[in-house]
Amino acid sequence: MKGETRFISALIIAVGCLSYSFIVIFQLTEPSPLPSSFPITWSSEYKINGQKLLGFVKTETGEKLYVVYTFSSEQEKDFYENISLTGLTYLVQGELVAPLPPAHAYAFSMEKYLRSKGASGIFEISSWTFVEEQKSIRSFLGKQRYFMKKHIETTFPQPLVAEAQALLIGLQDNVENELQRAYQKLGITHLFAISGLHVALVSWLFFEGLLRIGVRKEMATLVLLIILPIYGVLAGGAPSVWRAVSVVELIMLMRYAKWHISIDDALAISFIGFVLLEPGIVYQVGFQLSYLATVSLVYSGVIVRQSTSWLMRSFFITFVCQLLVYPLLLHHFYEISISSFLANIIFVPLFSLVILPFNIVLLVVTFISLPIAKVLFSVYEPLRVWLTKFILYLQELPFQLWSPGKPTIWLICVAMIGVLAGFYFLETKQYDKFTVVLLAPALCIHLSPMLFNETKITFLNVGQGDCTIIELPFRRAVYVVDSGGLLRFEQELWKTSDSPYEVGRQVVVPFLKGKGIRSIDIFIVTHADADHVEGAEEVLQEINVHEIHVTPGSMDEPVMRDLMMEAKKQKVPVKEKMQGTSWHIGKTSFYYLWPHDTQYEGNDDSIVLYLQQGTFRALFTGDLEEYGERQLIKLYDTQLANLMLLKAGHHGSKTSSIEPFVELLRPELTIFSAGLNNRYRHPHNEVVERFTSRNLSTLTTGIDGSIEVRIRGNSWLVQKEKDLVH
Repeated sequence: MKGETRFISALIIAVGCLSYSFIVIFQLTEPSPLPSSFPITWSSEYKINGQKLLGFVKTETGEKLYVVYTFSSEQEKDFYENISLTGLTYLVQGELVAPLPPAHAYAFSMEKYLRSKGASGIFEISSWTFVEEQKSIRSFLGKQRYFMKKHIETTFPQPLVAEAQALLIGLQDNVENELQRAYQKLGITHLFAISGLHVALVSWLFFEGLLRIGVRKEMATLVLLIILPIYGVLAGGAPSVWRAVSVVELIMLMRYAKWHISIDDALAISFIGFVLLEPGIVYQVGFQLSYLATVSLVYSGVIVRQSTSWLMRSFFITFVCQLLVYPLLLHHFYEISISSFLANIIFVPLFSLVILPFNIVLLVVTFISLPIAKVLFSVYEPLRVWLTKFILYLQELPFQLWSPGKPTIWLICVAMIGVLAGFYFLETKQYDKFTVVLLAPALCIHLSPMLFNETKITFLNVGQGDCTIIELPFRRAVYVVDSGGLLRFEQELWKTSDSPYEVGRQVVVPFLKGKGIRSIDIFIVTHADADHVEGAEEVLQEINVHEIHVTPGSMDEPVMRDLMMEAKKQKVPVKEKMQGTSWHIGKTSFYYLWPHDTQYEGNDDSIVLYLQQGTFRALFTGDLEEYGERQLIKLYDTQLANLMLLKAGHHGSKTSSIEPFVELLRPELTIFSAGLNNRYRHPHNEVVERFTSRNLSTLTTGIDGSIEVRIRGNSWLVQKEKDLVH
């Protein structure tokens, strides 16, 4: 037994090393050159979002690509919404495009996503022609999954469709963002993902059903061995599904062959098989969490058996599982749910023993008799809607999340070692030592983001917009100047995205949470333009804000409506600020230099912030244009001369950064906050020339990525993404 354990352990290590080597090679390999036209075959991993068709395909050579196709008409979109693409082959033309770099270190990385899926690149299709339909078991099952998706949409009441698709076929595309966030806060997101518990329940129901109708046990086992992989495909083939299916298959096969295999050995063999088949899968968060959570359940028997109470055993199972995965959760999501320890005790049995079985029953009944199904829906739907409202109410309760930010790798390792040591002390009932080894790393993780003795100014890459984060030493204060946003233009309804891009939620909030910023002392909205304020509401929904400063007269502007409503809802004071306001924190002073009146007229009424720390001076001008710049020259003159840092007005538009202003300030570094290849062509060439002709350095967020300036004493340095440039 010891020899077998050592062999499997050695095999896991060897496979890990081999997969790492493969991934490194894969990471450095460019996609193979593609001909002008070539055939692709669609997998079951695709979706239609607005005007776009997105998904994974295979080429003739077996290379996996992520493709993007833009529909030319509403009729074309309707056609593809009503067929299954799985297994269809098309002859395509287009071009390979490079994935856009992430906005910052904590943002979504398309390159990493492609790597985790084993895809070698992104291909944008310009034209395509249908060739043939591939006949295979997988494509047949893919079509059956599509049929079930459509069947649920047409037979289930609308409020129940998203849940049924998620629980029965592993499709989560239709789950509302608000509900997803509520599940995240409560730490029960896994309930919407088909997991080992779902597979075990379906296996048990099917197996017992066969026995009840008189099928012999051996034959029932054989049938289940065939059915489980089919269910894995129909359920979407997520890592958690295949992990559960493969482990059950291995154990049942061994028993069928009269051999014994322990569950931990089956789990190890399953892991090895997956990594050998698709090495990039080790990058998938679902794969990592699925195996780690299962390991915690397999080896927590001694701890769980310490109590005879069903309730306490449920708590211990949740407790052990959450503890083992918490370092990994912090690495990927920068926060964990504290309420999950209690929420899972209630919701895991509820979903596993009531909601999932009832959805299975409802699905079966819709095929047998729709009138009976409607009667069942009339009873179940109001109860389920009430439960959703209750979940949304619970997620509003405060202090549910611990958000320490993304720990360093060494802290994650220390935390994991602490958890493993804690389990040992828990098993041996040394509770004092358990508490120490558990809390000490957690305390280090919590405090580490605040242990810096420098002022940090980050110009966040929010595309065509502005967002600046100022952190004072030891996090004595955090200020956010603008939040970015999109200028949304009217378009036909069929082109509208089902999940529109939100700068605040997808760029600003991940940065703040990744840095461990749990509260903002002052949120400064320089003026009422969408590209400066549209993301603010999303920031308020996720980060605690103490007060908001706005330019006088701007609160009634239409673009400010969502922010004002959210501020009112959360009871965050909103204050109008103008020239003459100042405050001091330690050695750092802040001054509002503009506007000088209470009548709001647009860009030239932007709040202008002046920062001074020792000899370092910086100016943040919002969208200030020529009139405002001339007024600053007139009011402050030499006080603004020879700055260290300037955030240029209006993204580098030729209406700002006029010659006299540049000549007076002569900033050592100027930042243009503008999107890559933006429609306005900001910053304008003539504006950049005004700085470079004076040998003054400039950086642009769209080109250089997020830019961080660090000030300590009289010295300062600049970091764009990871490379120091000053």
